Amino acid sequence: MKRILCYGDSNTYGYISGSDHKRFDENQRWTQVLQRNLGNDYCVIEEGLNSRTILSNDPRPGKEGRSGYDYLLPCLDSHDPLDIIVVMLGTNEVKVRYDKSSKEIGDMLENYIIKPIKSRVLHNSTNLQILIITPVKVNGKLANSNFEGKYDKTSERKSVQLEKYFREAAKRNGCHYLSALNFETGIDGVHLTEASHKNLADMVYKKIKEIL
Repeated sequence: MKRILCYGDSNTYGYISGSDHKRFDENQRWTQVLQRNLGNDYCVIEEGLNSRTILSNDPRPGKEGRSGYDYLLPCLDSHDPLDIIVVMLGTNEVKVRYDKSSKEIGDMLENYIIKPIKSRVLHNSTNLQILIITPVKVNGKLANSNFEGKYDKTSERKSVQLEKYFREAAKRNGCHYLSALNFETGIDGVHLTEASHKNLADMVYKKIKEIL
């Protein structure tokens, strides 16, 4: 059985746009649609966490442990053996509070996600492949009105620029690459619609079949 770890934030968790932390169910969220598409010879492992960043620590009470880097290596060990890790992070990193440029975020992805995965020696994973996905474009106006100033038009611009830096980081490190930049978001300007979950699952399915 081929094992695929999907490591991401609320759009991997399946957060429903505009809701109060409600989640798409197993028939809707992209990780589970991907599982159905791939069939019983594959195991899709969901590791989506609301507010997960690449490296930054969320200062809000109850938001401890949101750094993707801090949890990454224990997560790899926990789910070993693995054939592919799909990484879709960066949306939370463009928040106003973190004050990071798009290039800084790209460097963080390379140095704190890609390189640690590539350097990790797992006991049972012999040829672990990495698939990097640029996340959705943030709608700065909608996100600002729905998330109390956590995002703005600068966040939107940065989210678009991530595509360039993520693609370059993937290429430099021999990773596979996809972009979800133009996938539709819902009423909060950040989270995927149900249709986008299906479209993302279909795109990732095709790439995984190419890889494996």
